[in-house]
Amino acid sequence: MVTISELLRARGEAWKLTLVAGAAGLENGVTISRIQKPGLALAGYLPQIHPERVQVIGRTELGYLATLGDEAARRSVDRMLAERIACLIVTNGTPPPGYFAESAERHRVPLVTTDLKSSELIRNVTAWLEDRLAPHTLIHGVLVEVFGLGVLLLGKSGIGKSEAALDLVTRGHRLVADDVVEARVVGAGRVLGSGAELIRHHMEIRGLGIINVQDLFGIMATLHEKAIQLVAEMFDWTKGERADRLGLEDETHAILGVALPKVRIPIRPGRSVATIIEVAARNHVLKRLGRHSAREVAARLDGEIARRRRVAADDARPLDPAAKPVGPVPGAGEGSCTS
Repeated sequence: MVTISELLRARGEAWKLTLVAGAAGLENGVTISRIQKPGLALAGYLPQIHPERVQVIGRTELGYLATLGDEAARRSVDRMLAERIACLIVTNGTPPPGYFAESAERHRVPLVTTDLKSSELIRNVTAWLEDRLAPHTLIHGVLVEVFGLGVLLLGKSGIGKSEAALDLVTRGHRLVADDVVEARVVGAGRVLGSGAELIRHHMEIRGLGIINVQDLFGIMATLHEKAIQLVAEMFDWTKGERADRLGLEDETHAILGVALPKVRIPIRPGRSVATIIEVAARNHVLKRLGRHSAREVAARLDGEIARRRRVAADDARPLDPAAKPVGPVPGAGEGSCTS
């Protein structure tokens, strides 16, 4: 749920939103991202109203009210606001009639005006609400952009996630979030990750403490948010845990019900984790293009094994005694006479 006070605080200045009346209802909640234009409700069809939505009135609705008598228009607006709608926004910089403010105060409904056109405001508010109302979770990990691919590094504390990310940043890749990744679903099968506001663009490196990546490496070394497209799980190889040698089977990791491709990277001294992550990102791009290297090699090996088995079977097949002899007839050598 998003409150009207959050909307005004976050986007009030950018969208020129001005609270006219109904401040007592600023904590009204919006639970649906779709915006509603209450034309039918003003005409008397109140079942059209959805209290959990933002209601927008433009020139068309104000023009209709102007055709009614003053008392009839007042009753129409009062009936609509009595449905305890979340908020009422009047667009196009048009000052609403005085009875709008009176009714908004009485029913504790925020009355807001804006200079934006109705279509522009509806697009902006809908997109903002979709983002804010999307399912979200916090993940302990590091999110980096590698070759344009959002790679989420997972692993137990102290495994070296931040150090690997720092190595990637020095190679020209970009940091999105360290330690805490805010993940949210913004579309079918798409998970967007970003950093927490208080620690954005900062990293904790053991032995150095907290560093500001943007100050050290420049603004191009960081990114505000990125879609998570690959999960790289780092684990300690010295604990006897087995590592995949072939990579024939693709693993997945679920975030908010979305299955994302996953690779498991064994960690031990001497291995260049950053290089492995770079190769994993390149390999994932190839897989998305239909090139699966491990399966291609396996298919060639299976083909070669099948070919050798066929050759062996042919060599082991018994001769047919009724078959005609192949080669020169005995006793019919050069210079022989048959007469």
